[in-house]
Amino acid sequence: MISAGDFRNGLCFEMDNQVYQVVEFQHVKPGKGAAFVRTKYKNVKTGSVVERSFNPNEKFEEAHLDRRDMQYLYNDGELYYFMDQETYDQMPIHATPIGDAIKFLKEEMICKVLSYKGEVFSVELPITVELVITECEPGVRGDTTNNANKYATLETGAVVKVPLFVNQGETIRVDTRTGEYLERA
Repeated sequence: MISAGDFRNGLCFEMDNQVYQVVEFQHVKPGKGAAFVRTKYKNVKTGSVVERSFNPNEKFEEAHLDRRDMQYLYNDGELYYFMDQETYDQMPIHATPIGDAIKFLKEEMICKVLSYKGEVFSVELPITVELVITECEPGVRGDTTNNANKYATLETGAVVKVPLFVNQGETIRVDTRTGEYLERA
């Protein structure tokens, strides 16, 4: 058990049969009245963020999340298969916990699979990935207005905006959090 007075950034706790992670906390001792803990926390399954004040003596069950490095192997319709790097066991994961990361998921990529009590709720990709452009229009010479971009389709099927000088067949680096082009690889 952990009390609200012991909250720290990144700490995970259970409340109302849900798992939450502390994003921000602040111990407040007003001049009049009892002290309290102002907290911003997010639901690890849904990602929703809530702000709430707690009495420092309130107790919660501490939640231990399991973070494992797993290698993405292949997908079979709605199921995506990952292999544990230590035990070599294969685990099928439904598309829902992966979310938007699917569009940057490449075979043999090492990802972090987050689970709680055996239930997978999220898959974290590396911050940047290198992908090959499979389709894009050639840049038109003279079309150099401010920050000119064009759309490019990547080997995973994702479509990103790239500068005019980038061509089909080139490998680029993409930020998986925002889906933006970073640089040529």
